[in-house]
Amino acid sequence: MVTLCWAAKGGSGTTVVAAALALASPRPSLLVDLDGELPAVLGLPAPERPGVVEWLHSDTSVDHLADLLIDIGPRTWLLPWRAEASEIGTTASAWPTDQARWATLGDWLRDWSAQWGCDVCIDVGTRIPPEPLVARSDRSLLVTRPCYLSLRRAVRIPVRPTGVILVDEPGRGLGARDVEHALGVPVEATMGFDPAVSRAVDAGLLASRLPRVITRALRRVAA
Repeated sequence: MVTLCWAAKGGSGTTVVAAALALASPRPSLLVDLDGELPAVLGLPAPERPGVVEWLHSDTSVDHLADLLIDIGPRTWLLPWRAEASEIGTTASAWPTDQARWATLGDWLRDWSAQWGCDVCIDVGTRIPPEPLVARSDRSLLVTRPCYLSLRRAVRIPVRPTGVILVDEPGRGLGARDVEHALGVPVEATMGFDPAVSRAVDAGLLASRLPRVITRALRRVAA
């Protein structure tokens, strides 16, 4: 199963959701970082080796991708982005535009999933997911808060999700039905706002102590 996670607006929790889906999976899992935040969220040191962004900008063989993986746990790996803060704005951190290269990455991820019986979770952040990657994913999950501005942006993006992960907040006027009506796809899971999640991220403990509020909310999606 290859799952694409993305958001139409910053602060939606896409990186935490993508990480949680991989960590909560009953199968081996591969996390793909296309946003650059997963090492920090997982409490890992900044990668010192090249990552997927360097591979996308190169003509290196697809077989090299396996050499870029970082162990998170016994059955969980990370394919890092690796754009360091000093590289922001440079070619090394730019969003690649070579559609054929994205297609090659998508094919490799599908093959990896099939070969190892592995779940693949891709964190795209707030960028528009590349069409070749969308076409090669089994599902595309929009992570959003029940926010009018987020839904307004999501409706305007040409990529259509297959489902929604709703990060609920107290006091919002919109609910799951409103989100489904606006986007025309089902809400697959609803995560209530819980400070325990923020504390786990701030302490670098998300990979070792995934809060129960996340595992309960995403149990059906991660199964």
